[in-house]
Amino acid sequence: MMEAIREILVRELGKLRAEVEAYPSDEAVWREAPGISNPGGTMVLHVTSNLRHFVGAVLGGTGFVRDRDAEFTTRGTPRAELLAMIDRAAADVDATLARLDDGVMGQPYPVPVLGRENTMAFFLVHLTQHFTYHLGQVNYHRRLVGASA
Repeated sequence: MMEAIREILVRELGKLRAEVEAYPSDEAVWREAPGISNPGGTMVLHVTSNLRHFVGAVLGGTGFVRDRDAEFTTRGTPRAELLAMIDRAAADVDATLARLDDGVMGQPYPVPVLGRENTMAFFLVHLTQHFTYHLGQVNYHRRLVGASA
C-alpha cells in the first residue's frame, strides 16, 4: 500500500506540474474567476506545502516549515517558482515514502490531525484524496480562465 500511495502522489504531482505549464502566462495562474475563491496558484502553494509538511517534515524530518496563512494570501508567484515548489514536494514525497513500508501503515501518524489520532494508512489516504481534490480544482480553474488544454 505504501508503494501505491507513493506512486500515486508522485504521479499526480507530475500532473499538477503539467497543469501549471499549460497556463498561458504567469498572470493566468492567479486570475480570479467568478465563484472561485482560490486561483490555481493558491492551490499549488497549498498542496505543495501540505505535502512537504505532513510527508516531508513530519515523516521525513526534512525541516520544512509550513506557513499555512501565506498559502492563501500570497499572490503573483511566477510559474517557474511554482514549478520548483512542485518539484521539491515530489522529491520530499518520493524520498520519504521510499523509506517506509507497509509495516508502518497500522501505526499512529506521529501527530494528531483533523482533531483526532489517525493511523498512517488513514492519514496517507486522506492526504492523497486531499491532493487529488485540489488538483481537479487547478484543472478546472485553468480551463475556466481560458488556458490551453
